[in-house]
Amino acid sequence: MPDRKLGVKERAVMFALMAEARKISNPELSRLHGFVLDGEERRVLNDKGLVDSKRVGRPYVHDLTDKGWRWCADELLADRPAGADSLGKGFYAVLAGLGRYLDRAELGLADLFHPRELDTLEDRIRATYDKLATDPGDYVSLTDLRRDLNGATRVEVDEALLALNRDPRVDIAPNEDQESLTRQDRNAALRIGRQDNHLLSIGSA
Repeated sequence: MPDRKLGVKERAVMFALMAEARKISNPELSRLHGFVLDGEERRVLNDKGLVDSKRVGRPYVHDLTDKGWRWCADELLADRPAGADSLGKGFYAVLAGLGRYLDRAELGLADLFHPRELDTLEDRIRATYDKLATDPGDYVSLTDLRRDLNGATRVEVDEALLALNRDPRVDIAPNEDQESLTRQDRNAALRIGRQDNHLLSIGSA
């Protein structure tokens, strides 16, 4: 892979992974930041050794490598990219300020960026959905979702799903192919009004 400068999308992914400071799947990357890492951009970052991408279930999950963290640290004090728009110029000014602070305080990026805590059951449901879905907006079964939410009671999960359903990006729907439903699917259904619902979809930001 020729040693070319990273493009805007590739840089955006690098900084998003830096800010998250953890492994993150494409559906979650889309939900939180509005883009995914796939295609040529994924191959470039993988080939350069900056990002490690693996399939976990159906979606890709991405993580900064040690080399990727070094790239981010170097970028804090780098000149802004040629052709950057006004937002990009302002962003690199902020990065430079962070770089100067870390240098003065003798700190590293690991002292500044930490994985976010999953504070609520709704957060856990979103994270579990991201693991099960290949792309934002895919439908996943409530059977699979409930199975992965260890430690939460049926009532707690039902209440959290109903709360999530207020988000316009969330859709809880019945499975139209009723004959394909197993006993587990019927038991996992969420009753809303007079309808049993078996599927969850969460769209991107």
